[in-house]
Amino acid sequence: MDKFSQPHMSVWQGRQDPEDGQLALRWHDRVQPWQATGAGGDDAAPGVALVGFACDEGVRRNKGRAGAAGAPLAIRKLLANSAWHLSKPVYDTGDVGCDDGDLDAAHARLAERVASLLDEGHFPLVLGGGHEVAFGSWSGLNRHLSGQGRVGIINFDAHFDLRMKQDQASSGTPFFQIAEQCAAQGTPFHYACLGVAETANTQALFARADELRAWYALDEAMTLAELPELLNGLDGFIARCDHLYLTIDLDVLPGAVMPGVSAPAARGVELAVIEPLIAHIRASGKLRLADLAEYNPNLDQDNRSARVAARLVHQLTK
Repeated sequence: MDKFSQPHMSVWQGRQDPEDGQLALRWHDRVQPWQATGAGGDDAAPGVALVGFACDEGVRRNKGRAGAAGAPLAIRKLLANSAWHLSKPVYDTGDVGCDDGDLDAAHARLAERVASLLDEGHFPLVLGGGHEVAFGSWSGLNRHLSGQGRVGIINFDAHFDLRMKQDQASSGTPFFQIAEQCAAQGTPFHYACLGVAETANTQALFARADELRAWYALDEAMTLAELPELLNGLDGFIARCDHLYLTIDLDVLPGAVMPGVSAPAARGVELAVIEPLIAHIRASGKLRLADLAEYNPNLDQDNRSARVAARLVHQLTK
């Protein structure tokens, strides 16, 4: 794969229902190829811009099960036949690759693409890839904002991903890397991690989250009965931020719903809880960027996980 591939327009195909006219459109009917400003895309209306991060180098380094590099293409295939309900354009911008193992360079390319899309007024939606995607996504937003305003990171995840970088970055280090970068540039680190599995995070990681003043909620506390309290907590977090970056590690969901991840959850958080939280974040008007991480098509069963990922794309963009 090229280090940045062209839009995958051949993937956008599926069912046609001409008897129902324009009310029967699907994503494959509406997705357009993206062109950068100055390359024929000057007059493109702002919309949703899909960016693939076809990389699982961070998962490999974190001793996980590789395969997430195939996620962007697999999610597009399932998304293509989804019913269209949007009133804004959607663009496919292609994929960032990482075939050479140079994760730092892949992060830099992703950051450049995300920043360019934000500069053009688009809403970037990054399809990972391992959760190392988060550092590249955030870096693009950080470049776009140039230190203007307080950024809040909301991570739906069974894991804090606050491991110390040491020699190499991995899928377990992105938010520690972001915290370090915030400290270096003198900007606050506002981090919320919702869906944390106590059995999947050491005491050291909980201590680091406390030291960084992260707001977190355990998976066992994320139920429909607790939803009002979660929404109140979310309101408090959002009020302290001017811009929001939402990242969803799909292993936050129950393993029966999301088997296609490196580390399926023993408990997880139900979609019935995740979806209203996403809607609440969108309704704030502060969401600038989102990504999905850790889907591994090699581990999926009957495309169940891909269908859930496609549904979450719909929830993030409607």
